[in-house]
Amino acid sequence: MIVPQFWAEGRIQERVAGKQITVRRYGWSDESPVAAQAHADQRTRDAFDRIAHKGEDLERRERKLAYNGAEGVPIREEIVERQGDAVVTRNGYGARCLNTPDVLFVDIDFEEPLRGSVFGFALVPALIAGVVGGWAARTWLGGLIAGLIVFAVAWFIGQRKKRGEPSGNPSPEKRAAERIARFVHQHPDWHLRVYRTPAGFRLLAMHDVFNPSDTAVADCFHALGVDKVYARMCRNQNCFRARVSAKPWRIGIGDHIRPRPGVWPVSPDKLPVRDAWISRYEKAAEGHAACQYLESVGNGAKVHPKAQAIQELHDERTRALSGLPIA
Repeated sequence: MIVPQFWAEGRIQERVAGKQITVRRYGWSDESPVAAQAHADQRTRDAFDRIAHKGEDLERRERKLAYNGAEGVPIREEIVERQGDAVVTRNGYGARCLNTPDVLFVDIDFEEPLRGSVFGFALVPALIAGVVGGWAARTWLGGLIAGLIVFAVAWFIGQRKKRGEPSGNPSPEKRAAERIARFVHQHPDWHLRVYRTPAGFRLLAMHDVFNPSDTAVADCFHALGVDKVYARMCRNQNCFRARVSAKPWRIGIGDHIRPRPGVWPVSPDKLPVRDAWISRYEKAAEGHAACQYLESVGNGAKVHPKAQAIQELHDERTRALSGLPIA
């Protein structure tokens, strides 16, 4: 896991065989801006040589990407605090996130209720049914009847999904809880703390530490139905991650962090606008928790000291034991 303190960008523009080639690359360092610039210049020169002299098909300019889009580049987020080798950063939409190289967090999101218009949800299958029904019956009336029937059924299902009502099958929450129970039964030596988040469950492994590329981690993610993007980013960034403050839009902050996009770093002249947004966000976030502790499952006698330290940090920063509404 690398979360650098300093960032810089290198640029080389030269003519090669009558063509002008411009290459840009980022560099980073925990030592100083000068060291970050030296690293950027080195990466830029390496990329330029590969493009101009070896004919490799590489991007001329390295994009400035947030955490979930970056591959092979360290986490580009403002460092809020450090606790040992754990780092709390501010992500692209302004929330604080805990990043740790070896203490395993597992986020399991439930399927969300239907968003947007129920009419739109019902209209598409109704139109398809109308076309198919009309073709089969060789009359527009048959298509109209088929379309109306499908629209009525889809409307009913959409209304129930919109209200989050059960459809006869086990709820997403129940299915996730069953996966957790099954996993613990199959791994009796594991010790997991279970938290409720606004969108699902969060698990924190207490019995041991893990390398994000471990087979045991991949097996765990697969068994518990972890989001594929989260699993991929754990491998790419070589760390585990948990959001520890509320999402802005869940606590009444309707505007995005400024400047947009919120990818770090930002130019010094734009910091006052960013700081004002963060101040307003943090004040609103004081009345909310990022998750709520539910229970511990598995072998509670096994506690790794590093996991214990991260658990205490996590619970304090998320306000997991506060009873505040989660957001």
